[in-house]
Amino acid sequence: MKLSSLQRNLLKTPVIIAVKDDESFEKAINSEYKIIFLLFGDICHVQELTKIAKEHDKFIFVHLDLIDGMSSREICVDFIHDFTEADGIISTKPRLIKYAKKHDLITVLRVFMLDSMALENAYHNIDYSNPDLIEILPGIATKSFCLVKKHSNIPIIAGGLIRTKQDIIDAISEGATAISSSRFELSEVNQIMKQYMADKEKQNL
Repeated sequence: MKLSSLQRNLLKTPVIIAVKDDESFEKAINSEYKIIFLLFGDICHVQELTKIAKEHDKFIFVHLDLIDGMSSREICVDFIHDFTEADGIISTKPRLIKYAKKHDLITVLRVFMLDSMALENAYHNIDYSNPDLIEILPGIATKSFCLVKKHSNIPIIAGGLIRTKQDIIDAISEGATAISSSRFELSEVNQIMKQYMADKEKQNL
């Protein structure tokens, strides 16, 4: 249910805001962005941050690899599931993604496309963990999108080095479902997509 709701939101608002400090988090929860990637914090405060995000009606994803005090062990997934209000997790570790699939958490596998060896490794990790979403970095590595989509029909998020509206257009035209960025000015794209989807729904009535 959570996943289908998220997918509907991604159709209308494909730009996800990635927050890296308290200031950007505060700005994000008071913005029109619907989906937040939490890329900072520590184990003492992640519970509070996810609670605040949910109070502002946001989808909130915790990047396990970037939270101080977290380790690459399954118990960290248990902590996120049992003691926070996060909708899902992000990780580069397929073992944690696979384990989180057993919980009511949406999973985002983050992969880095540096060369052909990284691509082959990504195939293996995708098959092993079967994530709900795949975030490919850098987001401007659009040539890799079609290769991943041939291997798997899991939706792709383009992340990293997305700086302009043209970067977003390029990523989506090459097969990305959404993009993640820390640049708040890209919210204009979400507004355009919202209007486009609303007009499309009216035409289908």
